[in-house]
Amino acid sequence: MTLFDVAFPLAVPFWAAMILAPKWRWTPRIMASPWVPLLPLACYFALVLPHFGEWGRAMLRPDLGVLQGILATPWGAGLVWAHLIAFDLFIARWMYFEARSRDISPWIVSPILVLTIFLSPFGLVVFLVVRSVRIRSAA
Repeated sequence: MTLFDVAFPLAVPFWAAMILAPKWRWTPRIMASPWVPLLPLACYFALVLPHFGEWGRAMLRPDLGVLQGILATPWGAGLVWAHLIAFDLFIARWMYFEARSRDISPWIVSPILVLTIFLSPFGLVVFLVVRSVRIRSAA
């Protein structure tokens, strides 16, 4: 098993809590921690630190060919995967609390969170539309 294989399973309990048990008394307590994305980020750090110079040079002078070469490596693909998992979870955490504060039903938010797992940009846009509709209807 590689760090690539570990990144998503580390995030699954948090996703499950937000999607399957959004009103469970422990879900908001658990999700309140800003450290929720830390577990997948641990994979990111473990992958980037041994290659920090190479990654840093690629980020300082972005070049498509160089980036393609890095992403074609196991550590590069794992690095980007862990990054995506962590930041998707960070966005989902914000959506979860924003929905609660706007009194948006979990029956609406949970499917959006599932969409966010697979296609986070689409999930975020759908959530922002739902949020905008909710804000306008509350005014």
